[in-house]
Amino acid sequence: MNEKLTKQKSQNLTGVFWMILTGICFLGVTALVKFMGTRIPAAEAAFLRYALGLVLLLPMLKDFSQNLPNRKLSILFAARGVVHTVGVVLWFFAMSRIPLADVTAMNYMSPIYVTLGAAIFLGEPLALRRILAILLAIVGAFLILRPGFREVSIGHLAMIFTAIFFAFSYLIAKHTSGKTTASVVVVMLSIYVTIGLAPLAFLNWVTPTWIELILLFAVAFFATAGHYTMTLAFAAAPISVTQPATFLQLVWAVLVGSIIFGEEIDLYVTGGGGLILCSITFMSWREAVIKRKAMTPTVPQTKV
Repeated sequence: MNEKLTKQKSQNLTGVFWMILTGICFLGVTALVKFMGTRIPAAEAAFLRYALGLVLLLPMLKDFSQNLPNRKLSILFAARGVVHTVGVVLWFFAMSRIPLADVTAMNYMSPIYVTLGAAIFLGEPLALRRILAILLAIVGAFLILRPGFREVSIGHLAMIFTAIFFAFSYLIAKHTSGKTTASVVVVMLSIYVTIGLAPLAFLNWVTPTWIELILLFAVAFFATAGHYTMTLAFAAAPISVTQPATFLQLVWAVLVGSIIFGEEIDLYVTGGGGLILCSITFMSWREAVIKRKAMTPTVPQTKV
């Protein structure tokens, strides 16, 4: 019994370690995009991130070629590509205009929108505990935005819609994940988003420098690495164990924003993000307890 408990503790620590590393990877994504600034238009930066990232998908091509999606799945993948494309453009737009902490905290709302979308479109029941958790998350969002007490910029509005579009993308991914392999889901998303972003990018093309191309490839690398380490975290420990570790990403975003980019530390943003994450963690924990098929995603699952 003691040996089993020791093994479980070890697996939990491993899962937390991989989730912390996931947070570092996604912080690297946001920090690099923030560092690039606004010289490259949002749609072009997003296009280059996905186009350069296609090379990272080469190890998945064998599995993809053996599990080509049928027509129905292809339509769903195309629909996901459309909503994810819009979400990615809005994310790149917001990232260069509002503080790192604001982007990180507001992105925590995506799983809340997923829960609402699952209830509205997929008929998943909303128990009282879920409703209370959603209300707690809304309070957290108001703490971050504080409408009437500070200016809600166009970057904040873009981030609100970013979280909504990523939530729709996740719902479609959840619907398709049981019908094909993970490699097919990832490859199809990357292909469709790259295609979707191309015309938007070329409408207002600005020739990138070699430094900007290297930075965008690094963005693609960290994003891919983050999703990989997240998978390792889920394999090692339950979501209810690894989810709280994602709060560290907000802490690091506050520190990096303050030290590197000279952004003011906003305790309301940190507190609001904490409330949202508590809400998500509670819902994930309850799903684990009652052993339901989880619909509430972790925060990293709704990233670019």
